[in-house]
Amino acid sequence: MDYSKLTFRIVSVMGLLLFLVLITGRRKISELPVFDFLTMVVLGNVVGADIADPKIPQLPTAYAVLLIIGIQYYISKYIIKNRKFGKLLTFGPTVIIQNGEFIKENMKRVRYSIENVLMLLREKEVFDINEVEFAIIEDNGALSVLKKSQYIPLTPNQMSMRTKHRGINVPVIKEGNIFEDNLQLLNLNRFWLEKELAKNNISDINKVLYADINPDGKLYISKGENTDDFTKVIQ
Repeated sequence: MDYSKLTFRIVSVMGLLLFLVLITGRRKISELPVFDFLTMVVLGNVVGADIADPKIPQLPTAYAVLLIIGIQYYISKYIIKNRKFGKLLTFGPTVIIQNGEFIKENMKRVRYSIENVLMLLREKEVFDINEVEFAIIEDNGALSVLKKSQYIPLTPNQMSMRTKHRGINVPVIKEGNIFEDNLQLLNLNRFWLEKELAKNNISDINKVLYADINPDGKLYISKGENTDDFTKVIQ
């Protein structure tokens, strides 16, 4: 076997796939609609055959990959414009519970049993079907739930309470590497970070698995060690 040829096939095909996936949109496998999932299965078979058998000419494989992705891309665009056509290739959103009642016909259509639905409800932290106003199976098989108004927790807005901006935690260390740019965004520097680490008896940056700073300016440190002081919060 010509290993250099095999290596070239793998690198070139994977590079082509990566490029095409990036230009057609990135989504998690669990979020792929039915037609997109079938496209990935077919692509896998085409690419797998090309890699497994070096005797197969690679140019037809590259053409097949381009054609499959092209078909998927244009059909996806057409689905957006034409809802009737889209429903032929995807299940579309299907209501399976309304006002606490199962809709039997819709459950048959999407092939979901009561046990399947109850499991998905529990994953949404819903253990009483009477709390559900609407439950909808999306075209990727996921379940969306709208609770009845009396079971929805009150929000600060509904109680006319003022809240402050939460913001996000900013990573400053990952696996011993300092993010200098993130420190600058927070008007901090490496000297400040090393000083704070020293307060926790950390003299070697490489011993820090992860560290971030929350919106209140507190530094969180994780050494990645299975010890009682595995994490610390510094004022």
